[in-house]
Amino acid sequence: MLGTNCIKVLDSLKCAYHSQVCQVYLDMWTPHHMSRWIFTCLLLVFLVLRVFLQEMYQSLLDDVTPYHKSRWVFAALLVLGFLARVFLLQGWYIITYALGIYHLNLFIAFLSPKIDPALDYDDDGPELPTRANEEFRPFIRRLPEFKFWYSVTKSTVIAVICTFFDCFNIPVFWPILVMYFITLTCITMKRQIKHMIKYRYLPFTHGKPKYQGHEDTGKVISPK
Repeated sequence: MLGTNCIKVLDSLKCAYHSQVCQVYLDMWTPHHMSRWIFTCLLLVFLVLRVFLQEMYQSLLDDVTPYHKSRWVFAALLVLGFLARVFLLQGWYIITYALGIYHLNLFIAFLSPKIDPALDYDDDGPELPTRANEEFRPFIRRLPEFKFWYSVTKSTVIAVICTFFDCFNIPVFWPILVMYFITLTCITMKRQIKHMIKYRYLPFTHGKPKYQGHEDTGKVISPK
């Protein structure tokens, strides 16, 4: 009871302190009519410009969504450009290692199902199809393709920006990082492949099987 009363007293004192601080700032701005209106106009312009830029950015993302190959070619060129810059400058190996680990985690999430069969592998829960005559269920990824591409592109751009600052150029013996990254990649991919074999699923779906003709012949056309 005593502790509760103390907390209430402290909260009331905190609110009173903030109220006094706000009142002090309001009193300071009261005589400056022109400054107050200029600040208000600038704030409104900033908010409108922010909303406009967000809409333009989202519209650009929506426009490039259907161009899968072009997006990934751009991402690959961006990664190659980053690696070329690191190779020419002979530095920023920590940034390169962190980027590689992040891309590896994204790739594993891209290959993994949204619902892990290891957590929902019983008679009552949903399962991935294991036979050809079962109902078709598309593979739902934990990380969708577009979010995978977007994260890869954004992280690479951030890594390129980091190479312009010497504070991120931490001296390190880079062959150790390369060997550790290769070892981690092999271990992670081996575990993912074992998971795919154990629960019998493939992370790639080419489309739902289509049935041919108006007559119900039951003939299935395999997706190409």
